[in-house]
Amino acid sequence: MALSKSFDHVADHHARILILGSMPGIESLKQQQYYAHPRNQFWDFMQALFGIERNLDYAERLLKLQQHHIALWDVAHQCERPGSLDNSIQSESIIPNDFQRFYQAHPDIQAVFFNGQKAAQIYQKLVLPKLPTAMQTLPRHILPSTSPAHAVMHYDAKLKQWLKITETLATVAA
Repeated sequence: MALSKSFDHVADHHARILILGSMPGIESLKQQQYYAHPRNQFWDFMQALFGIERNLDYAERLLKLQQHHIALWDVAHQCERPGSLDNSIQSESIIPNDFQRFYQAHPDIQAVFFNGQKAAQIYQKLVLPKLPTAMQTLPRHILPSTSPAHAVMHYDAKLKQWLKITETLATVAA
């Protein structure tokens, strides 16, 4: 079984919101880009919420995310997963990213948003218990997955929940 490794986080020192996925899928790993699958709705949501056009160069999209005080990362640093589905992640193989170091380097993070249930489950089980108490109290929100595999919910219904990011940003603005 193939070992998958996540990307470095995308964040600057002004980040206020952290969006966490579980682990990049095959297409994202191949392209070395977050949410690279053409049917993944993440960049569609970023366009709807912040005007970050999906067809912009990847580096420019990441820069624009940072300009909106958004950090992007995955909960798992590495894991074994055949394919791209979250339910195929081998739980015993997960090594989480170092969130204590991340939060220390980005002290302005005010809320964490999970792109899907799996990211939240991994964080709850493997990350949260190891964080200092102050870091455990960050507000956490589970959003519907942007993955094309999560087709049970329509785009508009998902987007309505993803609007919570802009609402939260408005309350934590510098």
